[in-house]
Amino acid sequence: MTAPHIVDPAGLLGEALAEASPDLMRDLLQTVINALLSADADAVVGAEWGRRSPERTARRNGYRHRDLDTRVGTLDVAIPKLRTGTYFPDWLLERRKRAESALITVVADCYLAGVSTRRMDKLVKQLGINSLSRSQVSRMASDLDEQVDAFRHRPLTDAGPFTFVTADALTMKVREGGRVINAVVLLATGVNGDGHREVLGMRVATSETGAAWNEFFADLVARGLAGVRLVVSDAHAGLVEAIAANLPGAVWQRCRTHYAANLMSICPKNMWPAVKAMLHSVYDQPDATAVHAQFDRLLDYVATKLPDVAAHLDTARADILAFTSFPKDVWTQIWSNNPTERLNREIRRRTDSVGIFPNRNAIVRLVGAVLAEQTDEWAEGRRYLGLEVLTRCRQNPTTTTGTEVDTVLELSA
Repeated sequence: MTAPHIVDPAGLLGEALAEASPDLMRDLLQTVINALLSADADAVVGAEWGRRSPERTARRNGYRHRDLDTRVGTLDVAIPKLRTGTYFPDWLLERRKRAESALITVVADCYLAGVSTRRMDKLVKQLGINSLSRSQVSRMASDLDEQVDAFRHRPLTDAGPFTFVTADALTMKVREGGRVINAVVLLATGVNGDGHREVLGMRVATSETGAAWNEFFADLVARGLAGVRLVVSDAHAGLVEAIAANLPGAVWQRCRTHYAANLMSICPKNMWPAVKAMLHSVYDQPDATAVHAQFDRLLDYVATKLPDVAAHLDTARADILAFTSFPKDVWTQIWSNNPTERLNREIRRRTDSVGIFPNRNAIVRLVGAVLAEQTDEWAEGRRYLGLEVLTRCRQNPTTTTGTEVDTVLELSA
């Protein structure tokens, strides 16, 4: 519906009452809102619609329609468009979310960097954008970069202690020096003092090395990361060393999902179903003592048939069973990186449309905005862990190792 420039209240009300429409209030509200938008756009361009004026700075160019949900129903709002510049009624409608604005900015960066027209058309159509001017790109990038920078460098002291932390890395393609290379996004999430999950930080590195992880964790500690009792990650050597160097009081839990994939690579294919079933049974036990006892049975089962698998399991025992040092209430949340994998899928959903980033700043802009938005959603949602169980987790954990379990079993025999 095109908004009329001038509304005759008496005539409009009389016509509506004469028709006795059941949608009277919705029609009236829609007409008034569209008239207000038209008048507001006239103020922006410096002249009324259809009138000449030396103060005019732009001209109207039709409308774009947008739904507005109200208590009387959904209204068809007609937002005036301008030939030059932009007009948007911030006082009435909410702009795109932060991550969507991030994606628009990345699209503009890709365009300016010479990404193929076909790929740009695909992105633009998915976003519902007709065109992006250089001024729009500059304005959006500047505003968004400030928000992302504030999020990435915010102090963590007041939100702690962060009892549990997970770390992972994602690979992105970026154009540098006239060629496409892989860059790595280092991520860390944690459970804060209020029991909510929170993205602690992100960093874009050339590759996943020990030095990169060490710098990443050193920055987190400098920003106030403290009280960490357990860190969950895969078995990347540089990551494990960085955890030990920067969080000396924390226990490392090797992700059970990643470990199962590593173990499968050395296990004969015909034996994997049986070994996998036995490995899963370890995690199904009711308490720490039973977990270690079942793990011993698994070792006995593969010792003679699969000596390489037995050696692999025995070496990784302390790392994959570190979760048993904490109350059983939190085992499912801390024995794998699966919660972080869900976050990674959300990042991938936003970044797959981009494909190749024009530069590293574009990666920081988009991924940082997605992470900031996710942190806001976590803060408004339910607690990831209850305060009572967090208090118990912060107490001295019960260290149950394989040797101690053997002693307990001997005493009970």
